Amino acid sequence: MRAPGWPVTLRHDDVVVRPMRLRDAPTWVEVRTRNADWLAPWEATSPGSESVRATWNERQTIGVYTQMLQRLRAQARVGAALPFAIAVDGRLVGQLTVSTIVRGAFNNGQVGYWVDGAHAGRGIAPTALAMVTDHCFGPVGLHRLEANVRPENAASRRMLVKLGFREEGLHRRFLAIDGRYRDHIGYALTTEDVPGGLLARWSRTRSPSS
Repeated sequence: MRAPGWPVTLRHDDVVVRPMRLRDAPTWVEVRTRNADWLAPWEATSPGSESVRATWNERQTIGVYTQMLQRLRAQARVGAALPFAIAVDGRLVGQLTVSTIVRGAFNNGQVGYWVDGAHAGRGIAPTALAMVTDHCFGPVGLHRLEANVRPENAASRRMLVKLGFREEGLHRRFLAIDGRYRDHIGYALTTEDVPGGLLARWSRTRSPSS
């Protein structure tokens, strides 16, 4: 039996979110190796591990990608995660994962994402997140999505605010990033917040005539 709403491919204009593939490995390695300075400050690690930046290239290999994909696929099969690649013009430019999906009364998922710095500022990440949010609130059947961001990550915080995620509070020493537990700001959105769909609202926001 497949998990609700998975697998799926979503499209809007030139942005596609789709399941991650084994053949994405070389591109994933190239993009993340090239984006070391852009991505390393926000990378989750085991507490007490050495600097992410110092060991970045060791973490961006086909073997690492394959292990990650196997783990995420196993989680997707049981409905615990939705691991998406973000692609533009057929090329992988980022990753968006809905993880820690909890059903029952909570009916919640956590979203994490990254995008190639060379494609930043083009609306790719918010478009991808808007599509995935609508899918989570529709076929997947979730009620709430949350995103937890370091206070220093101004770009990600701006994006969430533009999409209408509300700030819900500061989580002290919430997640190990670059070897240390760091504070995070929690943002969330529920189905009641976007009755007409988040992608439609985001598209209106971006429209020159709006």
